[in-house]
Amino acid sequence: MIVAEELAKVFVEVADTLVDHFDLIEFLEMVTARTAAVSQAAAAGLLLADPHGQLQFMAASEESAKLVELFQVQTSEGPCQDCYRSGAPVVNADLDRAAPRWPRFAPRAVAAGFLSVHAFPLRHRRNIIGALNLFSRQAGHLDPADVRVVQALADIVTIGLLQERTIRHGEILTEQLQAALNNRIVIEQAKGAIAGLLGIPVDAAFGRLRAYARSNHLRVSEVAAEVIADPSSHAGLLGARSRSAQPPS
Repeated sequence: MIVAEELAKVFVEVADTLVDHFDLIEFLEMVTARTAAVSQAAAAGLLLADPHGQLQFMAASEESAKLVELFQVQTSEGPCQDCYRSGAPVVNADLDRAAPRWPRFAPRAVAAGFLSVHAFPLRHRRNIIGALNLFSRQAGHLDPADVRVVQALADIVTIGLLQERTIRHGEILTEQLQAALNNRIVIEQAKGAIAGLLGIPVDAAFGRLRAYARSNHLRVSEVAAEVIADPSSHAGLLGARSRSAQPPS
């Protein structure tokens, strides 16, 4: 059961982010993390349609969910794909029994430790621009009230993504989404580089990158690009290596 107080905090944070020049990647990472927390799911992931109408990975609250989401993209199979094509939520899908529906996706998701999944369309009126996934490590069901709440959150997120385009004509800003996809690649590269340099998990590397960007009033994508070009450009980010990264004495 979704707690009203926690949900209110999420809606406030999402609304606060809907301002001019917001960082799209950071916004989507925040959305997946907060949605997973408020729904008590193990993880959440988010896919957006590219200019050709193909879903692409954009954000996930956990690395395990990211890998499963990438598999959905590669195979064009899974709950987000169904949700995006139909415009209807996919709710309470038991992954142990979903092989007939998703013969490639279901076994991969179960192997990653997930037992149930839900997907919600990112929609505004007739526009569907992507899907939001919730993964659980135990069999369980969202009740109808929680389904409506998560869909409402997904709808608010969609409005945020569409704020800089002319909604009345239903045109997705190709440049914005393409730039976001390009930024995602740069951020993934930076996460891997930071993780390798500091000897920390990839999730922790992203947390460090995001915290550093926020504290210095910079965009995550900008810091990521600069770190890849020159790791010494942000000494405060890479200055403290973890013990596991230190050579043995």
